[in-house]
Amino acid sequence: MEFRWRYQDAQGRDVAGPDVMFADQTEAEEWFSAEWRDLLDVGVEQVTLLRSESEVYGPMSLHPAT
Repeated sequence: MEFRWRYQDAQGRDVAGPDVMFADQTEAEEWFSAEWRDLLDVGVEQVTLLRSESEVYGPMSLHPAT
């Protein structure tokens, strides 16, 4: 099974983002932790981790909790 991220705006609408597939959840999360600031800069407000088409978790805001 492949993992990938779904990218959304603040209203939960899908937005474009890097079309990257990962072999496992750890690889996907390591990529995300290195890239989340760049995603926020291009308009991604929240992400959901998918395994195939099933949600693993999310949506998760890219903004720090206050």
